[in-house]
Amino acid sequence: MEGALAARLRAALAAKGAGYVPRTRHLLGRSPKYTNRLVLETSPYLLQHAHNPVDWHPWGNDAFEEARRRGVPVFLSVGYSTCHWCHVMEAESFEDEEIAGFMNGHYVCIKVDREERPDIDAVYMSAVQSLTGSGGWPMSVWLTPGRAPFFGGTYFPPRDGARGARQGFLTLLRALDETYRRDPTSVADQAETLVAGVRRELEGGRSTSAASLAAATEPPNAAAIPRTVGLLKGAFDEANGGLRGAPKFPSSLPVRLLLRYYRRSGDAEALRMATLTLEKMAAGGIYDQIGGGFHRYATDATWSVPHFEKMLYDNALLAEAYLEAYQVTGRADFARVVRETLDYVLREMTSPEGGFFSATDADSDGEEGKFFVWSEDEIRGLLGREADRFIRYYGVTPGGSFEGRNILHVPLPDEAERASLEGARQRLYAARARRIPPARDDKILAAWNGLMLSALASGGRILDEPRYTEVARRAADLLLTKLRVGGRLRRSFEDGRAGEPGYLEDYAFVAAGLFDLYEDGFDPRWLREALALCAETERLFADPVSGGWFMTSADHEKLLARERPTVDGATPSGASVALMNALRAASFTGDDHWRAVADRALSVLGVSLSERPTSLGEALLALDFRTDAVREVVLVWPPEGGVASAAPLLSALRRTFLPNRVLAGAADGDGIASLASLAPIVEEKRALKGRATAYVCERGRCQLPTSDPGSLTRQLARVQPY
Repeated sequence: MEGALAARLRAALAAKGAGYVPRTRHLLGRSPKYTNRLVLETSPYLLQHAHNPVDWHPWGNDAFEEARRRGVPVFLSVGYSTCHWCHVMEAESFEDEEIAGFMNGHYVCIKVDREERPDIDAVYMSAVQSLTGSGGWPMSVWLTPGRAPFFGGTYFPPRDGARGARQGFLTLLRALDETYRRDPTSVADQAETLVAGVRRELEGGRSTSAASLAAATEPPNAAAIPRTVGLLKGAFDEANGGLRGAPKFPSSLPVRLLLRYYRRSGDAEALRMATLTLEKMAAGGIYDQIGGGFHRYATDATWSVPHFEKMLYDNALLAEAYLEAYQVTGRADFARVVRETLDYVLREMTSPEGGFFSATDADSDGEEGKFFVWSEDEIRGLLGREADRFIRYYGVTPGGSFEGRNILHVPLPDEAERASLEGARQRLYAARARRIPPARDDKILAAWNGLMLSALASGGRILDEPRYTEVARRAADLLLTKLRVGGRLRRSFEDGRAGEPGYLEDYAFVAAGLFDLYEDGFDPRWLREALALCAETERLFADPVSGGWFMTSADHEKLLARERPTVDGATPSGASVALMNALRAASFTGDDHWRAVADRALSVLGVSLSERPTSLGEALLALDFRTDAVREVVLVWPPEGGVASAAPLLSALRRTFLPNRVLAGAADGDGIASLASLAPIVEEKRALKGRATAYVCERGRCQLPTSDPGSLTRQLARVQPY
């Protein structure tokens, strides 16, 4: 067996080709000294560790069987390809031959990409948080061969005294090995306690069927929304936007919720909080002033010094926030940020097949942020006489703002001045392109692609940019073909191979993106697929007892616990987006089944909405939808004029911030008749007097049809207060 494995590893290494550069400091000439099983994987994160001296295994039965056979514990390391401290721990510990030798002799070592296996990550992160009170990546967990955790943490310095640590990773490895051998009863007791805690945390809060149904009979109310806004006001950073303190994450202040609250309450303070936050982020170092797009988060309170990795999901979610703020305010700078962000994705993060890559690293050429920062002398050499204006506008100083170099930011934003510096930015972009770039994680994740699908479709519709719509169509086609195998959506696509069966968030985010793409061009294929994914979500993930959804389907691998998502984090939870999808499905179809699904899910989230509403920003968007007078807007155009004849009405819709609505459209006659089987809200709608006509309805009750954009705008303007 070992001979067969060695042959497979040699063959995989040979297949990399002559130009392959092993990611390790252990080389024999140009060849890697070590190669482990991860070389057989497709995950960019796992491949980063394929030439560590640690004998890594991928997650699977084989690794745990080996641990059982050898009578040793398992060391589980979970991270992702653009994680800075994952790289640090790799360089300090996993590339250290002494440490690796001890790990190989006393443990079976497993690597997991948290982005490909969020279920594994959730289970063991719960254990780490229970032990330490916090979590993060790299996540380091010690397991029994039965997969039960008995100790864990995050990053550990390699040896005693390193980075000021009293106890280093090697000492900890030795101590836990000794404990495992000498006191198995203590290890078993600790594991049992941790497993029980994980199950309470991830599966807790399930009500009985009767209680759930009773709660769902009470119509949801919006009380959690003003309560949440009040909490956000108390923590708001008046100078810099976002929440007070550092580090600063864009997701910590739910801008889209504030915009909805402003729309229904008229609370100008909520609007000011949203717009100030967006202004400060766009002017700060967290925004890539040269190439567009947002970095992961800011390490300081002023959005000035970012953690330099770029994640697809951040840019998708922020594009949506700026789009909605543009609709509310009409501010051209918000629209510009959206265009620059989406153009960055099209230019640098789009695969040849049409999907979107996951992330780029914080580090390049061995240093964090090196790709993105500038010295004053470098700028002067590139820009010549234009340098002084550029330096003033972007806050450049001789000493720099980050390790002697400058992170570009805008102390005093001025759109006219910014526009005049376009040529200078292009020259810096060209110069930057000649640097060693950050590594890119080029796996295509269904969930994150669904988020970007929504951003591009919304951008195409609101900004009237057909190129975004076209890219969104290509991505949707990829998701529904290459990432669907045997009728099941898959989690990822990499190197021509589809990955694990999709999780709740994959189904929910892709369905949401397809709803948005339908509303951006009225191709019924996308609406049909969105509704089908909603039905599939119910079949695979719904909890038939209590309502709501599990992260995994019934036929996923059985782990220590089956998580029920109840918190929105850096990305929305699959449950929150599935909740909104159910509400949209109810409005398109008029089927009260979907409204009942949503109401039961809201009842499941009731405790969380009451006790920690700020952790459910995306679910609150769905609650806002459910408690509003949702508009069903139908456009009908004469067949001979095509959708172009509805352009004035579509323009009115673009300018109107109306988040709680569904939008359908088709040509009069056969087009409407065909669409009615998917969206009964279009039944009996006609293009009056041969002109494109809009119908604005609520639960099937319609205002007077109109072909006048001004009249449509007035019909859309009515607001139902909280």
